[in-house]
Amino acid sequence: MQENKININSIDEYIRQFPKEVQDILQNLREVIKESAPDAVEKISYQMPAFSWNGNLVYFAANKNHIGFYPTPSGIAAFQHKLTEFKSSKGAVQFPKDKPLPYDLISEIVKFRVAENRKKAEEKVKKK
Repeated sequence: MQENKININSIDEYIRQFPKEVQDILQNLREVIKESAPDAVEKISYQMPAFSWNGNLVYFAANKNHIGFYPTPSGIAAFQHKLTEFKSSKGAVQFPKDKPLPYDLISEIVKFRVAENRKKAEEKVKKK
């Protein structure tokens, strides 16, 4: 483990460590997520900003050339047809920093994840 690794304790702290133009992108992304999942709780998980509501919803992170968005594998699979112009993997998508982020699509994905977590929570209640 690296000795000089900074421990991040809040999303504000995470965002402040980047240059102003990246801070603006991250803050806008944060706002879109908050608007799409108003009951979600902000937290830091795996040293990244994360949102939770009845379980993890989404994570995001700034990287050298892109903003990583992590809506779990189900969030990627459900929107794969709309993510074709972006590099993606099983649980992540990379949005280039030099292009506007697709905030409408991000909002759709977050709302999908909220609905998915709501359904799981309701099923747990029914089992009891």
